[in-house]
Formats: sequence, C-alpha cells, structure tokens
Amino acid sequence: MLKKILIANRGEIALRVHRACQEMGIRTVAVHSTADASAMHVRLADESVCIGPPLARDSYLNVAAILSAAAITGADAIHPGYGFLSENARFAEMVEAHGLTFIGPTADHIHMMGDKIAAKDAMRKLNVPLVPGSPGALESFEEAREIAERIKYPVLIKAAAGGGGRGMKVARSAEELEEAWQVARTEAKAAFGNDAVYMEKYLDRPRHIELQILADTHGNVVHFGERDCSLQRRHQKLVEEAGSPALTAAERNALGAQVTAGLRQLGYRNAGTLEFLYQDGQFAFIEMNTRLQVEHPVTEMVCGVDLVREQIRIAAGEKLGYGQEDVQFNGHAIECRVTAEDPESFAPSPGRVNTYHAPGGLGVRVDSALYSGYAVPPHYDSLVAKLIVHAPSRPQAIARMQRALDEMVVDGIKTTLPLHRRIMADAEFQSGDYTIHWLERFVARG
Repeated sequence: MLKKILIANRGEIALRVHRACQEMGIRTVAVHSTADASAMHVRLADESVCIGPPLARDSYLNVAAILSAAAITGADAIHPGYGFLSENARFAEMVEAHGLTFIGPTADHIHMMGDKIAAKDAMRKLNVPLVPGSPGALESFEEAREIAERIKYPVLIKAAAGGGGRGMKVARSAEELEEAWQVARTEAKAAFGNDAVYMEKYLDRPRHIELQILADTHGNVVHFGERDCSLQRRHQKLVEEAGSPALTAAERNALGAQVTAGLRQLGYRNAGTLEFLYQDGQFAFIEMNTRLQVEHPVTEMVCGVDLVREQIRIAAGEKLGYGQEDVQFNGHAIECRVTAEDPESFAPSPGRVNTYHAPGGLGVRVDSALYSGYAVPPHYDSLVAKLIVHAPSRPQAIARMQRALDEMVVDGIKTTLPLHRRIMADAEFQSGDYTIHWLERFVARG
C-alpha cells in the first residue's frame, strides 16, 4: 500500500482526498499557493509545501513545483483531484517518469479521452451509442454544411479539446451555421490552443446522464450506476441526483453492461465517468472524464462505496475484490453545489466568511473547506461547498435537502443557497420532469 500521497489540488477536493488517506493510514502532503496558506486542507495535512503565488498557472498548474514538492517530502504517489492537472496526460506521464504513482488512468487513456474526437472514435469501435454527427474534425466549412444538411438542423459545433461550454455553438439554420463555425473555432483556439471542431446533432430536450465506473489493473470493471446532471447553467452543473428520475433499472443495467464490456476491452484503469445525452429512451455518448467527478458523493451515498479509497487501492495494484452483482443501489441522493456567487446575477463573490454553519442530521453530508473567518480567494473556481443528502426515496431526499439548505449558514459573502432553495421548492423539479435546458429558463423567470 502507498505510504505518503501528495494531493495536487486545493479546497474541498483536497480535503476529501486527505480524509480518505487518513482513514487508510496514509500520510498526506498538501501543496498550496500563497493565497491558500490558511486553507483547511493545509491545516489538516501531515505536511504542506508552498508551490507559488496565487495565480493557478504559477502554483497549482506548476508541474515542476509540484514534482519538487513530492521529491522533498518523500511522497510516493500523487492524487490530482479534479480540475487543474487531473486530465493532463503530460503531467501523468511525468509523475510516472519520476518514479511516483499517478492515482488515475494511464497517460494514453487521458490523452485519448481528452480529445473529444478521439474519444468518440474509441467509443464507436466499442459499439457505444453516439450522437449523429461528423466522424472527426471538420476540415472545412463546406464539409460542415454538407453534414448539417444530412443530419438536419439544429446542429452543434464543438471544440475537439473543449469543455465547460467553451468553443460550443448552436446553429438552427443554414444561415446561422457560418457564424457558429467561425465563433466556435475562435473560442476553441483562445481557450485550448486548438481550433479543431466537430459537429453533432443538437438534441432539443435531452437529459445529461453519466455513468460512474472503476477498473483495476487485473481486468475487473464495475459500474456504480448513473447520475442525472441535467440541471445546468451555461453548461455548468448546479444540482446532481443519483439515480436519475428518468431511468429505469433495466436501462441502467443495459447501459452499464455495454460500457463495462467496452472499457474492459480498452484496458482502462482507475476511476472514470462516461457522459451521455438521453432522449426518447436512447443514449448518446458525448465524452469521458478520466478523473474523479465533482458530483461523486451522490454515487457514494447510494452505493455505500468510498470512490477515493478505491482509486488509491487500484493505484496500489490491488484488485477491486467485488463484482457487479455485489454493487447495490439504495435510496436516492441529491447534491447542491454551493458557489460564492450572487444567486441572481452569478457575479463572483469572494471575501471573508464571517459565520459558517454546516447542517447535519441523518443522511446529510457537507464536503467543504469553509470555516468561520476564512477568506474565499478570488483566484479560483467559485465552488465553496457541496451539500449532499441521502434518503430512501426521491421525495424524502428533496424534503431532507430543503431542511438542510434552511440550516446552512454562510455569512459575509453571497452564495447560491437561495437559488437552491428555490429549485427544491419548484413543482416541476419535484416532478422530475426536466431537461438540460430547464434551469436556464427557471433562472430567467426569476
């Protein structure tokens, strides 16, 4: 088993990884920027190393500084968390080249799935269903126009190296296509240094469904069911559920069997999440995330598994030790992402937290690095807490989340807590009848 793990991240996810390590008897090394010197993950880790000034490019994205921190502290592995370097194939490669264990997939699989076109091509060969569209990167506007006419409008132009909604434009007619083509390529180049784009049929009322898997180095692949991540604003998730109110157990099992068979053939290892659009009973693969997801706690709550612990065990060469038949799905879980933003304008709201009170009680979990007196820095992602609840049924989970949201106090900065209270009280949300477009309309009507 690994003895000491450097956590190449910050905030709640760094704290989450530290807690798993602590329970496994593994020592931890926290890395931090000067802005995070008083952060909770730094306070609780066994050792800490400052790796640079506040800007992420000078600290949390500084590969040389992170590897140096691992060397001077004698760490034997690195856990990347999510974001930052977690899906950087070159980083994974360098970690292994320095004799350290990278707690994640191989660099080859990170590279493959990080390129949306390569990922779709791999899934096509594994017979995983895809959204109709271009077979690869579009070579010209003329090709884009021909494919759009074949698959019919509306269509979606997407950055091959994209994510988070950047480099993504909808064209609802031939007249809109040229502008969407040009804008998507410009945004992709600016955001990712790569202007390659591809095309998909734009689905008008899909849900966003993702499937959590774990794979060890001995050929065992298991899925842990689906998460419904359809409540999004500008392609950013705000609320997630496990399982989906739209799926049946038969649909889950069929998708899970198809995916696990494909990934076993691919030789994938560690944690991964496959994301699909789901409409009219049909799944269509859109991308795979080769890391731990922000929303992983809802899966942990319904399956009773510690995904971070399993990541570490797999990286240490251990077998999963259980099969698909051993995975049980119990009850329903919901996660609300609480961000330091104005709940109406979504303007960032960094600053000092005067008072922080986390809710509690049966079936309530809070993943957060906040504390009273903590100053939320302006340099990073606005996520400050994840509030997760679990209950025997979805209506009970919603009621529990409403109670927990009412208990939670974050004073001194603006947060999205009021928005989450509105969502949980909405009759349409409570019915479970929503798509990826629902939240935009809900926010717009105030």
